[in-house]
Amino acid sequence: MVIPTYNEAGNIERLLDGIRAVVDANILVVDDSSPDGTADIVDRYAERNGKSVEVLRRPSKSGLGTAYRAGFAEALRSGDCICVQMDADLSHDPAYLPALISAVELGADASLGSRYVPGGRIENWPKLRLFLSRWGNRYAAGMLGLAVNDATSGFRAYSPQLLRRIDFASVRAEGYGFQIEMTHRAVRSGARIVEVPITFVDRVVGESKLSHHIINEAFGLVNRLWFTDRLLGRFRSGGSS
Repeated sequence: MVIPTYNEAGNIERLLDGIRAVVDANILVVDDSSPDGTADIVDRYAERNGKSVEVLRRPSKSGLGTAYRAGFAEALRSGDCICVQMDADLSHDPAYLPALISAVELGADASLGSRYVPGGRIENWPKLRLFLSRWGNRYAAGMLGLAVNDATSGFRAYSPQLLRRIDFASVRAEGYGFQIEMTHRAVRSGARIVEVPITFVDRVVGESKLSHHIINEAFGLVNRLWFTDRLLGRFRSGGSS
C-alpha cells in the first residue's frame, strides 16, 4: 500500500485502521513534510501496531506523481509485491481493497477502482467537478484509445511486472496527469486492465488538492501523448501520411 499525504492528520489513523481491518499488507505513507504533523501521527501509530506501517518522510511538498514514484520504488525494493495506491482523504473506501488486489492475483496486470463503470458512482461532488471529471476521462480515452472508463482514478493496484515494464520511474506527470500517463503506458504495453466499480465519496475533513494547474497539466499531457503516438505511428509505418 502506497499512500501519499499532505496535511491528512484528521484522516490518516482512520484510514490505516480501515486498511488493516480488510487486508494484511505493508503500508507505506509517503509524507511531504505535512505542517499538521501527519508523519508523526503515522510514526506513533506504527509504534502501537507493528512494523507493517511505515512512513517515508520527504523534505518538501513535491507533488503526487513524485510521491507515488518514490513509494513504488521503495515497495519494489522489498520484493515482488502487488503495489496498491490510494488517497488518504477517505474518498477511497478500504472495503474495495480485496477486490482490487484479487483482480491482480487472478491475472490482471492492473486493476482500477472505477467510478464510471456500471455499479460505480460518486457522492457529494458539485456538478461542475463531476462534469470536468467525466469529460476529462472521455477526452483522454477518445484521444489516446485507452478503452478505460476511469483513467484518472487514483485507487488502483499494479503487478510488479507491469510497473517495471512501463518504467514507472520515468513518468514525469503529476496530479491527474500521473494517473493518465500510467494508464497510457500500461495500455501501450499490452497490459490486461480490470475496472472494479467503486463508490467515491468526496473528502469531509481537510481541503481538496485539486487546482487549475492540475487540470491544465492533464489536458496538455493528453495532447502531447496523442501527438507522440501519431509521430511514433508514422515512423513505424515508414513515414507515410
